[in-house]
Amino acid sequence: MQLRYLLLAFSTCLVINMPHVYAAADPDRLGARYDATQTKLNFKVFSSRATRVELYLYRLPKGEEEVARIPMNTGPNSVWNVSLPVGTLVRQYGLTGTVYYGYRAWGPNWPYITSWTKGSSVGFLSDVDAAGNRFNPNKLLSDPYALELSHDPAPQLLAEGTIYASGPLYRHVDNGREAPKGIVLLPDTRSTGIKPSRALKDDVIYEAHVRGLTMNDDSIPTVYRGTYKGAGMKAAYLASLGITAIEFLPVQETQNDGHELNPTTTLGDNYWGYMTLNYFAPDRRYASDKSAGGPTREFKDMVKAFHDAGIKVLIDVVYNHTGEGGAWRPDDKNTYNLYSWRGLDNPTYYSLTSDKQSNVDNTGVGGNYNARNLVAQNLIIDSLVYWRDALGVDGYRFDLASILGNSCEHGCFNFEKNDASNAINRITNELPPRPGNGGSGVDLIAEPWAIGGNSYQVGGFPDGWAEWNGIYRDTLRKDQNAMGGETITPGQLAMRIAGSSDLYQDDGRKPWHSINFITAHDGFTLKDLYTCNSKNNTQAWPYGPSDGGEDFNFSWNQDGIASDQRKAARNALTLLLVSGGTPMLVAGDEYLRSINCNNNPYNLDSKTNWLNWRWTAEQTQFQTFTQRMIAFRKAHSALRPANFYSATDLNSNGMEQLHWFRPDGGVADAAYFNNADNHAIAWRIDGTELGDSAAAIYVAYNGWRDSVTFKLPWPGAGRNWHRVTDSCSWAEGHDQVRNPGMEEAIGGESAPYGVCGRGVVLLIAK
Repeated sequence: MQLRYLLLAFSTCLVINMPHVYAAADPDRLGARYDATQTKLNFKVFSSRATRVELYLYRLPKGEEEVARIPMNTGPNSVWNVSLPVGTLVRQYGLTGTVYYGYRAWGPNWPYITSWTKGSSVGFLSDVDAAGNRFNPNKLLSDPYALELSHDPAPQLLAEGTIYASGPLYRHVDNGREAPKGIVLLPDTRSTGIKPSRALKDDVIYEAHVRGLTMNDDSIPTVYRGTYKGAGMKAAYLASLGITAIEFLPVQETQNDGHELNPTTTLGDNYWGYMTLNYFAPDRRYASDKSAGGPTREFKDMVKAFHDAGIKVLIDVVYNHTGEGGAWRPDDKNTYNLYSWRGLDNPTYYSLTSDKQSNVDNTGVGGNYNARNLVAQNLIIDSLVYWRDALGVDGYRFDLASILGNSCEHGCFNFEKNDASNAINRITNELPPRPGNGGSGVDLIAEPWAIGGNSYQVGGFPDGWAEWNGIYRDTLRKDQNAMGGETITPGQLAMRIAGSSDLYQDDGRKPWHSINFITAHDGFTLKDLYTCNSKNNTQAWPYGPSDGGEDFNFSWNQDGIASDQRKAARNALTLLLVSGGTPMLVAGDEYLRSINCNNNPYNLDSKTNWLNWRWTAEQTQFQTFTQRMIAFRKAHSALRPANFYSATDLNSNGMEQLHWFRPDGGVADAAYFNNADNHAIAWRIDGTELGDSAAAIYVAYNGWRDSVTFKLPWPGAGRNWHRVTDSCSWAEGHDQVRNPGMEEAIGGESAPYGVCGRGVVLLIAK
């Protein structure tokens, strides 16, 4: 908060002495907000079970005691509120700069007694009661609706974060001096530019980490590396690559400030950012300007930089669990962290076991957020609207999104897409998805799985939701890397390439609702997928150690032949970019980035886990291959179908838009499609049927070790086939993907074309 506003308000406001009955506030707007005249600050926080809530005000973010302790009033809808004239903050409390604040709450398990003092156990009855309440007034709680947080809750000097814990050893420990505080922000009208209205089907998504994107980039000034500012400086490069949407790993405030300070103790670190501490605050660590409001301003400037380059900004949001985590030990129901939600209203914000003593956990990291509860849903909706409207975000990828489809609150988990009252349906109702032909709206992308129960829901989300298509990923990986160990038929492969109608068509969705990917942040990089037979996560820093990681990666090192490894990566990228659906690449895959076979580097804030911008000749060639393949996809609307090809059943002989062929040129019938001993398939997309500039596009994929000759189909009257690319090693080089007008003539109908073992060829009719 800036001094000029405080002094202005002070000149017009009377000093009000405590105690005071403060004016009732608007119960529908939570958080700390100025009124329209900016002469009052209104604080509002929800708790349906608290018996007393107090607002604590601070001059500094940590290291000092509060300057004010103000009881709050309970109002309609269980909203606790207090309104403070700005002049009072100046005159009575000496707050002439940024206002930092937090809450303390009492409830049935720890009722308020006037003799309570910080660090005492006065009033204590239990750490948790039969109703699941976990109130503890010794823990300063951050506002779930704070627009920025002052710092992370557990810097390294506070070992194990014990000052935030309940339980017999820690319940009496007061953390007010060190706990994160909310920061009161002035309204900000900074522009985020003109939002792209592009249809999702026309996007190419680039999944990236804000810090990792530029920490190794010598072209970025040192002060901006690893920041929102630095990320915005990469907009021109990404536009030149052909990227139309950047999807950032979590940017909401999380525990990550001190990761690189001690590389010998990285296990459990949170580099990726999937332990959210606040759903509104941009992560302060990624801001070069860390002053009050700095992270928010810098994030908006970054969004504008991408919007000015025509690139959407999508963010990875984690509403399935929070950074408070779960029980410290499985056999201890008492010792839990209290940062925010748990200390304010545990049963509202978390799904609890039937006895209310523990958390239901389908996340693997402590417990489910209570996405079935109306108030907890309100927080999700309010957060999403804030990032969309105030910060300019264009869409969201929802981590473990099946949790948001939970149809029950406590003692159970059940995904039910038809439950109109669950979070996923509220989101689509209140944040309208972008129409299929583009326009206003948001892009909603689900990671459609969690852990246990019926949480695996690839293809199971309702209309309006796109999904990470894990079946697409696994099918292509198995077909490329697991021949003889996994059974993949040509029909299964064809179904994924054609847009996965079996998953999305039955509930009215389209091919572009399938987010197709071969790799994601969670798993091997593209290079490592074809270089590593198994994960190697126990390496020393900077490549590890990392715990966890999937054991079944369907990876293969191509018998250690480097040229074949690069060819396999080209195959994957080519198939991805000619498939119906919306493709997603991982940052660095465009130049064959490696993390040395670590498939779970969630904790490595290290140089090897940041992108490298100094490429070898081979990496430069692959980057060019990627750039030109993206350009080819963008140039041909037939590869970005708005509706499923008329080849939905894959076995029909009457297909008009898409024809499938055996290598001998015959139509691939049901017998061929369903035979897992067949490992070569070709297809022709009729561009004239789909408004494409190319009369036809032909792709031949040979999954066999040895070369296979394909007989080419009819290219159209008066036309011949021309080669855009051949992934085989003989063609490797800067021009492996030919620019428009430079394609090589191959021949007409029935011309033979030999495709090397495990190769892909792409032709167009001209």
